[in-house]
Amino acid sequence: MDTPLLLAAPAPAAKPALEGPEPLPQTIALVDDDRNILTSVAMALEAEGFTVRTYADGAEALKGLTAQPVDLAVLDIKMPRMDGMELLGRLRRQTQMPVIFLTSKDDEVDELLGLRMGADDYIKKPFSQRLLIERIRALLRRGEARKDTSGNPPAGETEQTMVRGDLVLDPSRHYCTWKGQAVALTVTEFLILKSLAARPGHVKNRDQLMDAAYGESIYVDDRTIDSHIKRLRKKFKAVDDGFAQIETLYGVGYRYRER
Repeated sequence: MDTPLLLAAPAPAAKPALEGPEPLPQTIALVDDDRNILTSVAMALEAEGFTVRTYADGAEALKGLTAQPVDLAVLDIKMPRMDGMELLGRLRRQTQMPVIFLTSKDDEVDELLGLRMGADDYIKKPFSQRLLIERIRALLRRGEARKDTSGNPPAGETEQTMVRGDLVLDPSRHYCTWKGQAVALTVTEFLILKSLAARPGHVKNRDQLMDAAYGESIYVDDRTIDSHIKRLRKKFKAVDDGFAQIETLYGVGYRYRER
């Protein structure tokens, strides 16, 4: 009698390659003495997948954010114990994380002062939660600068270091130096400077700088760009009092002078 053939069991299906760990949700700090705003905005952000930490005053926020930094902070200006302006000033000594100010409807002076102190954006109360979330996402997209966990751009994407005389901009690390000295810039300041320095001698109007810094879907007042330019000049003059590379063409816009 013929020996029966033994059929080999089919090989188990190959397991799909394991992907890297899921990225951690980005963390947003909300700082406002209005508990209703804290609760409602926190719920809206958590529904969008963010981790949220809330603080009811500036002093509490400074302590918490110093111990455990976040990806972005939303600050009310008028708060007890420590207002948003003082909080921003103290935070800027240790971090360049994106900051959005919440301002009252008619607080134009506060808006301009906040931008000059280093805020990236502002939104007037009362505000749409959807608008706030869009602004947060826009700032985070720019701040991440398409980095992976090693700090390098993803495969297939490169952002070359830009050298313009004494100015060096490294977009992949969000790093700026002038005459070999580091200049700490916010996300918005970095993108405005990068846009200007990309074509030395060419004039960029405020709309073009808005698009470079905020994206075409978001509108900001002309004075917002002017405030960021003043802040940029101040930071470079702190390193080199003779810095005069960002020129104003009144009624037209700004340009970067390489020499």
